[in-house]
Amino acid sequence: MLKHSLAAAALTAGLLISHHALAQDAPAKSDQSTTEAASAPRDPALKPVFDEFGGKPGLVTLVNDFMDNLMADPVTRPFFANADREHIKKELVDQFCVILDGPCTYTGRDMASVHKGMGVNRTNFNALVEDLQTAMNKHGVPFRAQNKLLAKLAPMHHVIITR
Repeated sequence: MLKHSLAAAALTAGLLISHHALAQDAPAKSDQSTTEAASAPRDPALKPVFDEFGGKPGLVTLVNDFMDNLMADPVTRPFFANADREHIKKELVDQFCVILDGPCTYTGRDMASVHKGMGVNRTNFNALVEDLQTAMNKHGVPFRAQNKLLAKLAPMHHVIITR
């Protein structure tokens, strides 16, 4: 439970990063497609973290368990019950892989488009993060590596939380 609290605190700290600061960083990443820049910025410094997640096969297994957690969680299940979960899992694997500088390409839509009209609130978002942490813990992903991924995902909150 302490690890969950620490990771949640780290994610909350990441949420405090201003959109202005992120926008200033975006132009320097000229090798990214518009889709990547909008949802999954590649970070070459995280290549060693990609290995700590078990590479792409590890991400596939992790995301399978993550989706199971989302479906078992009454807070997040409504957002995924009628969705194409296999497609979502593929997009999540690719997105995490790109963020961690793995040999992948994220071709999905930007996060604002994906979440438009879903009515995601902070409680829903936090529950999803906890479900991801549970999956990462199950797979023995080191706490430091978990926090590095969460810190890269956290800035997306401003387009995901819409109410």
